[in-house]
This record gives sequence, C-alpha cells and structure tokens, in this order.
Amino acid sequence: MPENAPRTMIEANGLCKYYGPFVAIKDVSFSIPQGQVVAFLGPNGAGKTTTMKILSGFLSPSEGHGSIAGLDIRTDRLEAARKLGYLPENGPLYDSMTPIELLKFFGEARGLNKYDLKTRVEAVVEQCAIGSVREKPIGKLSKGYRQRVGLAQALLHDPEVLIMDEPTAGLDPNQIRDFRSNIRELGKSKTILLSTHILQEVEAVAERVIFIHEGRLVFDGSPEEMRKGGTLEEKFYDLTGSVRTVRTEAGGQV
Repeated sequence: MPENAPRTMIEANGLCKYYGPFVAIKDVSFSIPQGQVVAFLGPNGAGKTTTMKILSGFLSPSEGHGSIAGLDIRTDRLEAARKLGYLPENGPLYDSMTPIELLKFFGEARGLNKYDLKTRVEAVVEQCAIGSVREKPIGKLSKGYRQRVGLAQALLHDPEVLIMDEPTAGLDPNQIRDFRSNIRELGKSKTILLSTHILQEVEAVAERVIFIHEGRLVFDGSPEEMRKGGTLEEKFYDLTGSVRTVRTEAGGQV
C-alpha cells in the first residue's frame, strides 16, 4: 500500500453464512477506506443485514473473516467494537428510559469515565438534535426521534466507523431529509457503511455503491458508474432481474 493511501476501515474477506441448506451470503468481499460513505444497496432479503451483523460482531460467519480498523472481528472483537458505532434497523431501545438515561447507561457499559461520559452525552444530544426530548420516555417518542436516539447511542463513544442498517426506514419525508443531512455531516469525519434499498438514499449521501443480490456482490462502483447508460432504477432492475430466483444448497439457482 502506498504511504499516503487511506487506511482500510471496513473489510469483508470471503464472508459466507449458511443456515442449513440456505445460503444467506456467499463469498462477500470488499474493503472501504477511511473517510468514505458507502451505500450497501440491494432488494429486501438480499443479505445486507446478515453481512452487517457479521461485520459488527453480532453474528459469526460460516466462512471468511472481516475487520474494523484493521482489527479482526472474531479475534479482536472488543477492540473492534471500540472503533465501531452500529445502528441496526429498529434497534432495541428501552422504552421506559429517557434518552439521557439510555445514553448514560450505554456510556457506563462502555467504560467511559464520569467526565468523558458527561462530555460525550452533551455532544451527541446536540449533534443528533434530541435536546427537546432528552427527559421524555423513549416509548413516547416518534419514530424519527427514536432513530435520532439510536444514532446518538451509536456515536456516544466517538467511533471511527459507523455501520447503519436501513436507518431511514419508516421515517416521514422531513425526518428522512434531516437524517440524511446528519449522515452527510458525519461522513466528513467518519467511515460509513449504510445499507438501503432506497435509490434516493444512494443519490443523497453515497460516493460509492456496493450492490448485493441473492447473497452475492454484483456491483461495486460509484453512483455515476452504476447509472451509466440509464438510471439507477433501471440498473437496479438489471442487477436483480425481473423474476426473483430461489437459492439452493449449492448456491445455484432454480
């Protein structure tokens, strides 16, 4: 690697996940350098969530390995977790807690000292614009504010890498606009892998697209390269096919 080349912050190397005869993902490989915002695109059920759960350490691969900031997610899981903020789709939040209580709880679980915890809580409350609901029970919050609280939790320890799974799913247009604005701002200082099946998301925030279909990578390039000769929507249809196929034990199609 050239001396001035950016660090590889997210790497998937031959990742596979099998559930009995079902092939969830097969030989998924890619690397993401420092400072890049990448859309992980594909239809529902393509394998996006499985891949992201493996990269975030919540799921073990059947084959292959991954790393965060050069740390193996299996052998250096705790160190890798310190570099990573993960926002799952519909991530679990404690409805009886307020955002402040939740953030303090997660900060203490992460081992932040009293001073750092106070500083970081104040920082993410402002960054995610949740000050107006900071003392309101999470169970009473709108979907948009719940997503902001989830993002605040993911950012609490100031990670270098963010992995977000369908972060704007279920939000209204205003909430989506605000959340995408947050992502663009975060992309100035962090490496981001953002899964989505929404083409407007790609146009709005990403400089690179990794496309997965039926558990396999089928495209890796810029949005401009993806839409070459047509629109993103047309390319989406080309990459997925007009008829959905069924994966077999051997990874073939029937």
